[in-house]
Amino acid sequence: MPNFQLHPQLQKDCFVIGKFELCQVLLVNDSQFPWFILVPQQNNIREIYQLETADQITLIQESSYLAEKLATIFNADKLNIAAIGNVVPQLHLHHVVRYQTDKAWSAPIWGKFAAVPYTEQQRNQLLARLTPLELLH
Repeated sequence: MPNFQLHPQLQKDCFVIGKFELCQVLLVNDSQFPWFILVPQQNNIREIYQLETADQITLIQESSYLAEKLATIFNADKLNIAAIGNVVPQLHLHHVVRYQTDKAWSAPIWGKFAAVPYTEQQRNQLLARLTPLELLH
């Protein structure tokens, strides 16, 4: 995707860990939740309906693939998937692994707690678990 620019807030809050055909895959730097974001690599897109039909389908396929793999890898009780965009207008889909034992259960996590950044060791351990995702780099 030529000249694609990731929103500065996403650059600040996340690590780019790979990409699929359409989307970059990000890890949110908050060790409290396994939290990933898909960002279609297209500029000036705020809403899913603004994507071409084929890209809408690809986005849903990539989101479903990511969700299924995360649910399996992390043995999730639930996945929260959302495209909110009130703070970051660039279209992005959150994929948050949830457990009935997590500190925010059963409420949404958005804005509840200050982020707890990963240590380098924690991040490396988490990334090692993601090999089944087969992310392109």
